[in-house]
Parts: sequence; structure tokens; C-alpha cells
Amino acid sequence: MSGKTCQETVALLADYLEGKLSPADRAGLDEHFVTCPRCVRFLRSYQETPRLVRDTTAASLPEEVRDRLQRFLAEKQRK
Repeated sequence: MSGKTCQETVALLADYLEGKLSPADRAGLDEHFVTCPRCVRFLRSYQETPRLVRDTTAASLPEEVRDRLQRFLAEKQRK
């Protein structure tokens, strides 16, 4: 894995986080992360995405806003 580009490293992030990489590939990514703070930041944001999605979708709209939105969407569907 040594010598991979950032693009190649990012392409393997899902497998890296799910533990699906071979030990050699995982070690190569770990090595890349030691020397590439940009990829470390990307890895951290990639790890944080599921929590952000959960938090965002768990939020509820105030009833008045929800009703106005439903009326607006119903009107758009009629057009």
C-alpha cells in the first residue's frame, strides 16, 4: 500500500473502517495517515458523517413550520 496517492487512500476508507482490508493494506493506510494530515482530517469527517446524519434526521420541525411546508408542497404538486 505504500506510495499510494491520497485519492487511492480515500477510495479505501469504507473498507478500512469496516475492517475489510488485509493487514498489509491496513498498515499502508496507517502509514499514509501518519504522513498526511489532510487524509486524517478527511478520515475523521468520514467517521463523523453517520452521527451527523442521525442528529439531523432526528430533529423535528415546529408544528407551524411543518404545516406550512406541507401546504406548500401540496400546492406545488397541484401545479
